[in-house]
Amino acid sequence: MNQIQTRRTIRELPDVLISQIAAGEVIERPASVVRELVDNALDAGARHVTLRLLGGGIRLISVEDDGCGIPDPELPVALKRHATSKIVSLEDLESVATMGFRGEALAAINSVSEMSVLSRTEGAATAFLLDGQTGEVRPAARAVGTTVEVKELFFSTPARRHFLKSENTELAHCIEAVRRHALARSEVSFAIWHEGKIVEQWRSHPGEAGWNQRLADVLGEDFVASSVNIDFRSGPVHVRGRAGIPDAARARADQQFAYVNGRFVRDKVITHGARSAYEDVLHGQRQPVYVLYLQMDPSRVDVNVHPTKIEVRFRDSREIHQAMRHAIERALAVPRAQLLSVTDSAVQQSPASTDRTFLTPTPSTPPAQNTWSQRGMAFGADRASDDPAKALAELKALWRSPHQIEERAPSPTQNSAASSAVQAPGFDAAQEWPLGRAIAQLQGVYILAENSQGLIVVDMHAAHERIVYERLKQQLDTTQISSQPLLIPASFAATPQEISTAENCADVLQQLGLEVSALSAKTLAVRAVPTSLAQGDAVELARSVLAELAQHDAATVVQRAQNEILATMACHGAVRANRKLTLDEMNALLRQMEATERSDQCNHGRPTWRQVSMRELDALFLRGR
Repeated sequence: MNQIQTRRTIRELPDVLISQIAAGEVIERPASVVRELVDNALDAGARHVTLRLLGGGIRLISVEDDGCGIPDPELPVALKRHATSKIVSLEDLESVATMGFRGEALAAINSVSEMSVLSRTEGAATAFLLDGQTGEVRPAARAVGTTVEVKELFFSTPARRHFLKSENTELAHCIEAVRRHALARSEVSFAIWHEGKIVEQWRSHPGEAGWNQRLADVLGEDFVASSVNIDFRSGPVHVRGRAGIPDAARARADQQFAYVNGRFVRDKVITHGARSAYEDVLHGQRQPVYVLYLQMDPSRVDVNVHPTKIEVRFRDSREIHQAMRHAIERALAVPRAQLLSVTDSAVQQSPASTDRTFLTPTPSTPPAQNTWSQRGMAFGADRASDDPAKALAELKALWRSPHQIEERAPSPTQNSAASSAVQAPGFDAAQEWPLGRAIAQLQGVYILAENSQGLIVVDMHAAHERIVYERLKQQLDTTQISSQPLLIPASFAATPQEISTAENCADVLQQLGLEVSALSAKTLAVRAVPTSLAQGDAVELARSVLAELAQHDAATVVQRAQNEILATMACHGAVRANRKLTLDEMNALLRQMEATERSDQCNHGRPTWRQVSMRELDALFLRGR
């Protein structure tokens, strides 16, 4: 039986219900309240922020700051919807430089909790307390600053309270919300109390050195030790921060922090740009770790996308993607061997006190020319060819027979002299070469070398594979991507977005060696592809490029496909396991590793060398116990 729907009268919603609806967008859980209140504290110029919680923030959230405070006549206005001191015009909205600006947070929080605001400004005779429920303002005692108390969150909307998790889970989210602020504001101290006990505290550290200390305090010393510094400018975009080395990658993406003008954001453009920078060095599905800060003109980014302000929209997404990718790529390209600052004091340090750490990145002075680089051994860069295919043939010929190695090997007297130099007690070659001097080959697979910190173990096939791979990439980069016309164009049914992208980005596609044109309103044809990818699937390549071009930078797709081909070439051209090498050949490989970009990982993302410190070796043999 059909029921007749009666018409309802159109009427305005009550202000309380409007605020509660808005609270559903802004306030998801206690951590949302913490984020909004800390935003306001930082906008007020606070240098000390204290968060007090009860019941994981469900029963009480109290945020205390030493900012400028709120004058007592403005306290009742602060709790009204769309009331803010951050913006006054459309121009202000289009170039927001503060953490908060929407004027919704306090009103939304007040509508679903018991809220009070205690504040005092500089020069005021007393502080004033505002009761959020009654609107009453009365004098109270407090130093300059503001305290906002939120009790019994979601008491007026009990259905929302049922969706909250356990107290420990909500507490963890609250701590994470403050941690995100702490990573961006090293000059501000933060303290978190729960049930009367302090659970986290980060002291203020002004200056550049203080920023590194704040990273160590929040993410641990291991993060700073296993990450590289980033300071990169690309047009109007400045990217700085620290990116973890591939060895520090994690199974989850729980240590990826990106900030735009000091605001923590989750953005697909930034995430994709960062991930693409790790494609050539990261193994499997491991997730990189990083803390990155993007600085740009506020008018080039729209922060008014979502009520939670965690999402942004860039005026030029490709510009941001390229800046992120190139910033991380350049930082990771420098071999860690070049970043190891081996000083005389480190060499003189007792073996028991030498630990396995990655020191602060400081460019090291290259060693003087040595006999291995002068001889142009098997791993020398002077054999480079302009043609990747020819380079591969040279490499294969170079390793085609053991007899040829014997012909290149030094004389027995030279070899014995090198061996005696290696074995001589108290040698100081480690001061010259970060990866040390080769001492032996193990099972035809690993090279053992000695440096000032202990033992270096090198996977010779993986290391040589990366060296050949990087050389082939450089040779390919020096030539323009040439295209090869297809005898029969490959056509495919395209979506409206693919057709629009192909028409609007024809010049970009041509630069990438692709020619894609429309056959009809729903069909595209691939007429030319990059020469190096002529044997691949033209339709799949075109679809991938168009999809990337619509979102980010299509050059990554072509580069990724070309790199796969070069990686295969390098793998076949690299020295194989069980190949006996002389000491000079092993040392030549070590020197090339120190000079080759991304030589710490092979083409598949696996490590090429490991440092075993004297402390670790002493522990194996119980020395000093």
